[in-house]
Amino acid sequence: MNNFALIIIIIIYLAVLFYIAFLSEKKRQSKWVNNPYIYTLSLAVFCSAWTYYGSVGIAANSGLDFLPIYLGPVIAAPLWIIVLRKIIRISKQHKISSIADFISLRYGNNRFLGALVTVICLFGTLPYISLQLKAVSETFEIMSDETSYVSTSIIDDSTFYVALLLAIFAAFFGTQNTDASEKHKGIIATVAFESILKLVFFLIIGVYITYYLFDGTEAIYNEISIAENFKELTTLNGIEDGFNWFFLTALSFMSVFLLPRQFQVSVLENNREKHLKQAIWLFPLYLLLFNIFVIFIAWAGKITFGTSQNAEYYSLLLPLKNGNSFLATLVFLGGFSAVISMVVVSTLALSTMVSNNLIIPYGFLEKFIKNQPEKNSKYIKNIRRISIFTIIISAYFFYVSFSRELSLYSIGLISFVIISQLAPSFFIGLFWNRGSSKASIVGIIIGFGLTFYTLVLPFTLQAYTGSDSFTQFGLFGIQSLKPYALFGIDFLSPPAHAFFWSMTFNVMSYLVFSLVSKGNYRERNYAEMFVDSKSFTSLQDNVFVWKGEAYVTDIKSVLVRFLGEKRTNRALKIFFTKYKLPLDTQLGDARLINFSEKLLTGSIGSASAKILIASVVKEEQISLVEVLKILEESKENIVSNKVLLEKSQELSQLSSKLKNANKELIDKDKQKDEFLDTVAHELKTPITGIRAATELLMDEGDDMPQEIKAQFLKNILQDSERLGRLIHNILDFEKIETGRLNLDLHYNDIQKTIRKAVGSISQIAAKKEVKIIIKNSHSFKTNYDEDRILQVFINLISNAIKFCPPKKGKIEIDYKLGNEVVEISVTDNGKGIPAEDHDYIFDKFYQSKHQNIIKPQGSGLGLAITKQIVEKHHGKIWAKKDIKYGAILVFTIPFK
Repeated sequence: MNNFALIIIIIIYLAVLFYIAFLSEKKRQSKWVNNPYIYTLSLAVFCSAWTYYGSVGIAANSGLDFLPIYLGPVIAAPLWIIVLRKIIRISKQHKISSIADFISLRYGNNRFLGALVTVICLFGTLPYISLQLKAVSETFEIMSDETSYVSTSIIDDSTFYVALLLAIFAAFFGTQNTDASEKHKGIIATVAFESILKLVFFLIIGVYITYYLFDGTEAIYNEISIAENFKELTTLNGIEDGFNWFFLTALSFMSVFLLPRQFQVSVLENNREKHLKQAIWLFPLYLLLFNIFVIFIAWAGKITFGTSQNAEYYSLLLPLKNGNSFLATLVFLGGFSAVISMVVVSTLALSTMVSNNLIIPYGFLEKFIKNQPEKNSKYIKNIRRISIFTIIISAYFFYVSFSRELSLYSIGLISFVIISQLAPSFFIGLFWNRGSSKASIVGIIIGFGLTFYTLVLPFTLQAYTGSDSFTQFGLFGIQSLKPYALFGIDFLSPPAHAFFWSMTFNVMSYLVFSLVSKGNYRERNYAEMFVDSKSFTSLQDNVFVWKGEAYVTDIKSVLVRFLGEKRTNRALKIFFTKYKLPLDTQLGDARLINFSEKLLTGSIGSASAKILIASVVKEEQISLVEVLKILEESKENIVSNKVLLEKSQELSQLSSKLKNANKELIDKDKQKDEFLDTVAHELKTPITGIRAATELLMDEGDDMPQEIKAQFLKNILQDSERLGRLIHNILDFEKIETGRLNLDLHYNDIQKTIRKAVGSISQIAAKKEVKIIIKNSHSFKTNYDEDRILQVFINLISNAIKFCPPKKGKIEIDYKLGNEVVEISVTDNGKGIPAEDHDYIFDKFYQSKHQNIIKPQGSGLGLAITKQIVEKHHGKIWAKKDIKYGAILVFTIPFK
């Protein structure tokens, strides 16, 4: 492909990325930017050019040895829900902006430790960035068919210009805010987009090579199986390879937490902890998909090219050899995407670390104190921009000096081993509160020294001297000091060998110095908070122990220089409101010191924040015994408060229950009063009628016309029957309440019982012109007390008549067999049962407040007696809910 055309494609692609980043920043609150899938895809920044090209090279030359680099992250992913969530919580609370800030904060905001971690990250990441530039350079040469041409100056080297474009992109979108703890939505969105592209393009080339150039996986396997070294490519070579796999898996496990770019995307760019639930399965799935075709692309390249071409670029060389430049361009863009995402995120993370942990605390802090907030903000942004350009240009010169001699795989592993030296301080410090800053510093320095001696120094000397005598004979010719076989361990690969020795001495140093040397009070404060994650919410304010003299005005003046007047006032107002302090408070306490340091951490780092706040307050030294005593008292207070809170909640619940019970008793008492009033009224009415009619008959009986006399006698009879029914209900209820109701069970025909009930109440229905329909014409018998069930029917039907509209009223009685029960329903087209009455209509004394008359009609005992009778038969009764018109009351009795 033409050189110019390729550059145009690269520029257009970068323009697309710029547009996506710009759009994402503009719509940073959109769900398209803030969702678990964007978060998970951003984690795929782990898959750099090493993954995209290097894995194929390893698979072609060493077989299955490419897998351990992916096994580590897959093993780590399920632990994210515990470990990573804890890290995210601490980082958000303290506005952490880098892994250097995180580790230095754990050990009491130790300034030197933060600087040391930054230096380690620089040494570990610069080779990794150079790896990406090497991949761009070599793939550019392959695509433009200039493999024989080697540039002699920067001006002729296209890689330099690519590096420059990447620096501009990272500087533009990575330094929008001075607060580095702010989310970089634009960069994360582009990383997610690139993660999709590189996976899709890699799968496309995998399918093309496997199923188009060859006849599928079986065909590739059959051809490669006749190769001389096929057995070595598909099996592990005994226990030595087992150890190599173990150490490389452990190395990649640590790296997925510790690489600056991984810490940036997984911790600092996390919007919600719940996104981890998707990430723990989606990220391993992404890695699996990325590796499906690796082995087949490697074998296909081996079959096609043998050893004549660089195996790392088989995915690019195979389509080019077959004249498919379009697919080759897609592969190139996929690799370029892997490079961009890695370089941009890494330089963003490193520039923050360099500015916050090296440049500001060791050079510019005094200058910042004197400046105004606008100038300070401008200085911080410029420092980070210069850092980004410096890092990328340094990586370019590393590439020019060393990377051309090394494979992508070896450069990547060098970076992993260097970064892994942070592991003891990071992981042990999260779960062991005894770890001290001195132990951390000693462990990292010793571990890095061993890594440098056993891994970096050999290839550096060979690159400069052209001799491998140091590798062959060791330091001063001492065999046991051979860098690749230290103390006689000669069966491990150089990266695994370096990792084993460096990590052994690093961990030992960390543990020994932690036990021998006591950390100061500040270290123990933060250690307590980091370790006790279950009580993190309550500890975060109480764990910070401080004693001295601090004035709010002095602290405010420092905050204003970096945050501005408006933001500082808002932050302090929130602080005073949270702790219920007067807004004119003059003296600050430990909480204000802690709060102020957190505010500054995002802009200038935790170490510088500590120095700045310390410069305007008078702090008194506290002995470790005092600290432990204060912390113990804080813990006791927290426990006591927790117990008091639980007791308070229990009392509140009990009070609520008593209140409800009291309300229920008042309601019941009111219902009883209404019941007695109703019963008295109901008894008085027929008695009054009987008495009046009797007196008239006695006084004027002889002179009264026969028809009027007959009517009076009829009224007396009706009132007597009414009085009898009322007394009968009261007696029934009393029997039921005292458990003296006995059933006279016989096999009876349910249809006949229904007809009897309808017959006895038909006169009342006819008077109101209400139709009663028996829907079921089948006759069958079951065991029940007919008199009592007759009473149930009469109560239900008379209740239905009462609420049916005159002349249009209609009642349907139906029954059917259920699961060993007869289910009987009474349906009416009346005004229905109000929703609030549904749960109470079968309660004794309950009368609906929605009847059409001023005073509730009836005694309130009818349905209560009905329920008791049905339950005495071991049946159930209920009113159906969600009925649009009328009411449906259903009861069951056992069917045998």
